[in-house]
Amino acid sequence: MSAPEAPPPDREARFTALFESTHRALLAYAVRRVAEPADAADVVAETFLVAWRRIDDVPGGADARPWMFGVARRVLANARRGDRRRLALADRLRAHLADVVDAPSGPGTDVERALARLSGDDQELLRLVAWEGLGREEIAVVLGISRTAVRVRLHRARRRLADELAAVAAADEDVAVPRALPTGDGDRTAVKRSVPDGQVMSRWAGAHHGTEEAR
Repeated sequence: MSAPEAPPPDREARFTALFESTHRALLAYAVRRVAEPADAADVVAETFLVAWRRIDDVPGGADARPWMFGVARRVLANARRGDRRRLALADRLRAHLADVVDAPSGPGTDVERALARLSGDDQELLRLVAWEGLGREEIAVVLGISRTAVRVRLHRARRRLADELAAVAAADEDVAVPRALPTGDGDRTAVKRSVPDGQVMSRWAGAHHGTEEAR
């Protein structure tokens, strides 16, 4: 009576053996074909992910090695096609930057300086309103919070922005308007400075207020 046939190795054992026998060679293969070593690691990781999903298709014995090289080759080809598509899309988007991005107002403006003094959460919330033109329900989805929370936080953020803007304007006023400067003939003159009017807050605190309420 012949001995019973040995059961086939399980998937995990087959994958472990495949990894141990091919990962160094595959990494060397990928390193010689990419610009950055980190990219080679990504290629090999994706190759073994394919091998795990198709472990039943991996040939046994000496044929496993060239099979894995074939998978790595296809992974590299897909990555290169993806890079080309990404670069082409980036070129198209750069061509439209001037159409969708306003000219920066500069870090020295009162509003930008006041905004920078707020918390990161307040800044993001106000920018979603002023820059992206989003309503409360849309902001709730973006931030993962309720519409009521958006309303409360937006109200508080606008109030804090107004306070910081007033503080910035007051600090500038103290610097730009000294008490009085003596002149050669004994007269005293004051330096005048025009301060921002209430409209400076319109974009940040009130430009979308009507839209917000309507939603």
